Amino acid sequence: MSTTPQVVVHRDKELMARAAAARLITRIVDAQASRGSASVVLTGGRNGNGLLAALAAAPARDAIDWSRLDLWWGDERFLPEGDPDRNVTQAREALLDAVPLDPERVHAMPASDGPHGTDVDAAAAAYAEELAAAGDPVPAFDVLMLGVGPDTHVASLFPEHPAVRETERTVVGVHGAPKPPPTRVTLTLPAIRSAREVWLLAAGEDKAEAAAIALSGAGEVQAPAAGAQGRSRTLWLLDAAAASQLPRALYPPATP
Repeated sequence: MSTTPQVVVHRDKELMARAAAARLITRIVDAQASRGSASVVLTGGRNGNGLLAALAAAPARDAIDWSRLDLWWGDERFLPEGDPDRNVTQAREALLDAVPLDPERVHAMPASDGPHGTDVDAAAAAYAEELAAAGDPVPAFDVLMLGVGPDTHVASLFPEHPAVRETERTVVGVHGAPKPPPTRVTLTLPAIRSAREVWLLAAGEDKAEAAAIALSGAGEVQAPAAGAQGRSRTLWLLDAAAASQLPRALYPPATP
C-alpha cells in the first residue's frame, strides 16, 4: 500500500535538522510506549548526519530508552571497518557513541574487510538474513530515513541501475555506482516500502530539481525517490531551497 507524500518545508537546513530530530524522538518514544521497542533505519549524507548531530544536542534525547532501540541502515559504502566514509562511522561520531545503545541492536552493514571479504553480494545476502531474523522478511521499521541525491537516488538505488529494479530481494550489492565509491550495499524498494513511515530528507538548491521530479509522479526506475513510500506515512522533510521548484499547492507555508 502506498501513501500520498506529505511535504514539510523548513526555513533552512539547520532548522530542518532540529525539527526532524524532535520528530524522530517523539516517534521513537511513542513506539516504545506502545510496543516496548522501536526500530529505525538510518541514512548517511549531510542531512542524515545533520539530523543525528541535532538529536545528540537535543535535551529530549534522554526521553528515548536507547537500550530498546534497534538501528539499521538503508545503505552502506562497501569499505573497510572504521573507514571515515562509511555511514556507520559517521553515525557513531555524530550520535551513537554518545548514547547508551545496546551494541547487539546496532545492525551495521558488513564492511569490505569483514567475514565476507570483498564479496559484496555475499555481504548483502548476510544483511538480508539478519533482517529476516528480526522480521519476515524484514522488521516492521517504525521510521526509515533516506537522503535524496541530486539525481533522485535514495539509499544506493540509482536511476536505471539494476538495484532499483529489484522486486524480490530485500538487500543487494551494488556494482559500478555512478557516485564513489562504486561498490555498495543497499536496501531495495520492497524493503523500504515495508516501513511504517518513510522520511525523505533534502536540503539545498542542488536537491530542488530532484524533489520536484520525484514529487511530480515520475517513475521509480527513472527517479528512485518516487518509489520510496511508507505503509502508513511518506514524509518529505525539506528546507526552503530544496522546495524552491515545488508547486506551492504541495505544502503549507514554511516554518517561520
